Amino acid sequence: MSTVNSIVAVYSTHAQAEAAIKELQEAGVDMKSLSIAAKDTHTDEHVVGYYNAGDRMKYWGKMGAFWGGFWGLLFGSAMFAIPGIGPILVAGPLVAWIVAGLEGAVVVGGASAIGAGLVSIGIPKDSVVEYEVALKTDKFLLIVHGSPDQVSHAKAIIEGTQHTSYTVHGETVLA
Repeated sequence: MSTVNSIVAVYSTHAQAEAAIKELQEAGVDMKSLSIAAKDTHTDEHVVGYYNAGDRMKYWGKMGAFWGGFWGLLFGSAMFAIPGIGPILVAGPLVAWIVAGLEGAVVVGGASAIGAGLVSIGIPKDSVVEYEVALKTDKFLLIVHGSPDQVSHAKAIIEGTQHTSYTVHGETVLA
């Protein structure tokens, strides 16, 4: 058996989340282990559009530069319309976890698609509720998922960033 961990950090602004991702990248954290999710806000103020350009998704809107940069840096990107939360932009492996959760009918007990993705990697349901509230209130979720050593390395970096909160989660899996 081995343990696979995740750290979920909550940021109040896109500038704080962006700075944290840059620090993680500079410290050598594998960008394929990192995901970010946030509510797509201010759509009434600016034209918003998404399109696929080869292997990259493009975004027009108020935070176009923010999301455009991550969609080139992180592995996978998507936009989901989540009842009760609204449109959510996601980049990184969380996209695949959400899709797998939806395809596997993991969405039970009122969990959203985001919740299903998080539960599928061992994050407890009570924490998922906390993260869904953060998304509803326009916060940014930054998730690093990997071995205990990888998550410990990411935790040391995240601790020094301007986060609102962070939590380390672990699960035991059969090797």
